[in-house]
Amino acid sequence: MKISVVAKDKKTKAEIELDDAVFGLEPRQDILSRVVTWQLARRQAGTHKTKEIGDVSGTTKKMYRQKGTGGARHGSRRGAQFRGGGIIFGPVVRDHGHDLQKKVRKLGLKMALSAKAQSGDLFVVDDLSLESPKTKLALENFGYLKGASALMIDGDQVNSNLKKAVSNVVGFDVLPQIGANVYDILRRDKLVLSVAAVKSLEARLK
Repeated sequence: MKISVVAKDKKTKAEIELDDAVFGLEPRQDILSRVVTWQLARRQAGTHKTKEIGDVSGTTKKMYRQKGTGGARHGSRRGAQFRGGGIIFGPVVRDHGHDLQKKVRKLGLKMALSAKAQSGDLFVVDDLSLESPKTKLALENFGYLKGASALMIDGDQVNSNLKKAVSNVVGFDVLPQIGANVYDILRRDKLVLSVAAVKSLEARLK
């Protein structure tokens, strides 16, 4: 698959050959869904917690004698049926993450890249660096995005001027190639890759 390389002057500079094994797959909804679910599950803090009967402060003394009162049998006032008592089967601190095979994660990333390429929302630029950290300059350079949200993936290092310039632009994200992931690719309208990012991703995913 060939795609035009956009230069900083917004003109087509040349063409680059994209590896069909990375950018030419047929996207599968089930694979993408599994990878996104895995990613979001790992992000959950899992710090929610309610007090069980053992966590509630209070006496453990029996409220009244077992028999002869005509009332129900009770132990301490820390039971769940009393106000201020413990919670039964409430949430506890835990890890929401689950395992997902490495080959499925790798396949999901390739399918996410392929989905952007097939829909025409993939742009390859010769260089993502900026001369100064000016938001106006960044918006001028990426005018071909026409105001759409975008994920920009650079090579091993992200240009500091670019990172500062788009930090206050809603819908713009910048990542190094090692941080490329399915969720961030799919949640943005456009995907912008530098030539260095394309080569690194192809070497990493082949």
